[in-house]
Amino acid sequence: MNVAETQSVERSAIRKVSWRLVPFVALMFFINFLDRTAISFAGPNGMNKDLGLTAAQFGLAAGVFFVGYIVLEIPSNLALHKFGARRWLARIMVTWGVVALLFTWVSSINGL
Repeated sequence: MNVAETQSVERSAIRKVSWRLVPFVALMFFINFLDRTAISFAGPNGMNKDLGLTAAQFGLAAGVFFVGYIVLEIPSNLALHKFGARRWLARIMVTWGVVALLFTWVSSINGL
């Protein structure tokens, strides 16, 4: 295979990956954004009152929520390499859904 053919195959592969993977990853980033910002919208719009949260308790809950992202980022990337992107991203999305579902039953600061 000469250089021109190799470059053509590379471009074709990159185009296929881009069309298949980029929309899915963009959707995941959008869901991630919604998930991260949901607590900031929920607090002042009734969650604090419903759960009886003070401003300090809300701040602690939001801070702990973001600490989880920071602390688990490196182990998650290591697991991604070990298990493969398809399995690991699917596991993340399913877990995300389960945790989001469980948040519907939060009724106090302890549950949050």
